[in-house]
Amino acid sequence: MKSLKIIIALVVVASFASCNNKRTPQLQYMPDMYVSVPYDANGVNSAGGVAVNRLPVAGTVSRKGDVAYDIPNSNEGYEKAKAELKNPLEVTEENLAKGKELYDIYCAVCHGTKGDGNGILTQRDKFNGIPNYKDREITEGSIYHVIMYGRNLMGSHASQLTYNERWKVVQYVEKLKSEL
Repeated sequence: MKSLKIIIALVVVASFASCNNKRTPQLQYMPDMYVSVPYDANGVNSAGGVAVNRLPVAGTVSRKGDVAYDIPNSNEGYEKAKAELKNPLEVTEENLAKGKELYDIYCAVCHGTKGDGNGILTQRDKFNGIPNYKDREITEGSIYHVIMYGRNLMGSHASQLTYNERWKVVQYVEKLKSEL
């Protein structure tokens, strides 16, 4: 009988505790989860005056030095790049060597080491119809545009290569085309 009285007393206390005013704030277990600290994306933390724009985490890839590419990803943009875009880098042996190194990493698996469209993936029948550079009317601008956006089966390589690296690959592709 004594345990029944204790249980009834607990139920009565719990029911009174649950019937409090819901409009007044209650205790919060983790207040930061309910009320987040607002941050200005390009400013300072409003709570402590600490700058939000910080240096990148150590070991990450820096995007400094990237040049904006404002030619659209369309057929008109491709034709514009083909006609107007010129390589700003000087053709040197160092640039061609770096271009060859990057071409061997990113391009040769499909396009082949000679630019003949006979890369390892073509030989294994993973992709068919990889173009031969000799058969194409390409310019340095069209090559750069395709590296930026991709074309047909080829995807974009803009995230893998920096601005200067893209132009070095363009120089090497032009060299391969002239040798075919």
